[in-house]
Amino acid sequence: MICGRYEGIDARVDKILKTEQISIGDYVLTGGELPAMVLVDCMSRQIPGVLGNFGSREEERISSSEVYTRPEILKYPFDNTQDKKPKNYRVPKVLLSGNHKKIEEWRKIK
Repeated sequence: MICGRYEGIDARVDKILKTEQISIGDYVLTGGELPAMVLVDCMSRQIPGVLGNFGSREEERISSSEVYTRPEILKYPFDNTQDKKPKNYRVPKVLLSGNHKKIEEWRKIK
């Protein structure tokens, strides 16, 4: 991969190497390094052994748009400087149940 800067790659280099241009989206970045990293990530995850579990590739999973991490209960506001009583936001109980069938059903409806 050749990562262009500012205006791109010299046209002569394109001709000599017979390059192919690839776009990762309709936006402008300062250089080609970030798009190159996106391509490397997308391609490398398709190689068995790169991910801890090949079945964990996002394109192979049914997943919800909602993501929950730790802690189980998130209190907001995080401090009392806003003079508000903290409210508890909990992870849905089904995700804590260990029942994979019910979790998959929950993900399908989300």
